[in-house]
Amino acid sequence: MDCPGVLAVPLGSVVVFTPTIVTKWEKDIPEKIVKSRRGKMKLVSRDIDKNSSGCVTLIPDEPEDMWHAYNLVMIGDELRSTTIRKVQNESATGSVSVNKVRTTLTIRVETIDFDTQGCVLRVKGRNIQENQYVKMGAYHTLDLELNRKFTLGKQEWDSICLERIDNACDPTQHADVAAIVMQEGLAHLCLITPNMTLVRAKLETNIPRKRKGSCAQHDKALNRFYDQIIQAVLRHVNFDVVKCVLVASPGFVKDQFVEYMFHQAVKMEYKNLIENKSKFIMVHSSSGFKHALKEILQDSAVTAKLSDTKAAGEVKALDDFYQMLQNDPNRAFYGANHVEKAAELQAVETLLITDELFRCQDIKQRKRYVSMVDTVKESGGDVKIFSSLHVSGEQLGQLSGIAAILRFPMHDEEEDDSDDD
Repeated sequence: MDCPGVLAVPLGSVVVFTPTIVTKWEKDIPEKIVKSRRGKMKLVSRDIDKNSSGCVTLIPDEPEDMWHAYNLVMIGDELRSTTIRKVQNESATGSVSVNKVRTTLTIRVETIDFDTQGCVLRVKGRNIQENQYVKMGAYHTLDLELNRKFTLGKQEWDSICLERIDNACDPTQHADVAAIVMQEGLAHLCLITPNMTLVRAKLETNIPRKRKGSCAQHDKALNRFYDQIIQAVLRHVNFDVVKCVLVASPGFVKDQFVEYMFHQAVKMEYKNLIENKSKFIMVHSSSGFKHALKEILQDSAVTAKLSDTKAAGEVKALDDFYQMLQNDPNRAFYGANHVEKAAELQAVETLLITDELFRCQDIKQRKRYVSMVDTVKESGGDVKIFSSLHVSGEQLGQLSGIAAILRFPMHDEEEDDSDDD
């Protein structure tokens, strides 16, 4: 997460940049407990050499992190973590006692089982490092759980795995919705990810009351307050990722702020704001406190407006593919062979692929899919990796798990050959 920044602000104002995290499952938990959570996969160390071999040490913090871990651990990898092992001790009299001891083991991964309900990743393999309690070559199962550190070693870290680590350890990569919850003198700038809400900036300032015959002090203070919010938006909102910015307040505060913001954007030539004006949506909230986000996101009208965010991006991409398959089949390919040929010719505009293919035990096959993803990205195409646990991922899985929308029509060579025959 970025370190808190420093803004030049007027005296009497308080601007606090706080990467506070509130997960959607924790809205009813006391605030002190919530603040103790880090809310993202923690990267403890990363030691990968120029040949792409090496190891990384991670600490999963929330259920989504366990899903990332499941996609990172492959058969043949080396996994090191703490575990409980039963140890038999024989006394001088010949009596046998069984004790449980906590020890650290390194195994060569042979089987992987992900318990989605218990949020536990069970990894079985043979011990490959000397240990006082477990013999070399003995089988053991490591249970990877939340807040338990593990080290994963690979012979080759490909681009898909490295990108997954970056995304898991940087929650702002997932934050495609931003929200400004405000009232006069108080504002919270939040980034909303699929599983959590990050408060990136909290702004507080004293706004003098309006007096009879004189509103100048009130208006000046309000404009300074609005300027602080604008600076926070420019600093924390990445419009390349964010598809929508909700501006919420009681009364007409939001309307006045948005009008002032775009007037200043034109005056100060803030191109980022001007070019993304359509992404700002005004909604009502009961207050400017962060708990008002809950009522905003539950509003059915807001839910409809958020349909273009990343949460629905995969569904829309799959729907676009089906539409293309129906209307222009020469621009809709599926199956590894067809998509690979299209990628080699730089014809792929959007690649749809399930994460299940990257868990393939056949190393050559996995490298093949990774190579396709890299080729499409290099040619400027868009890659959407579907989760096999989502309905859209299951649908794509029925189409071989890989499909593509092409930039230009391509004839299916196999069909041409069959016509000739």
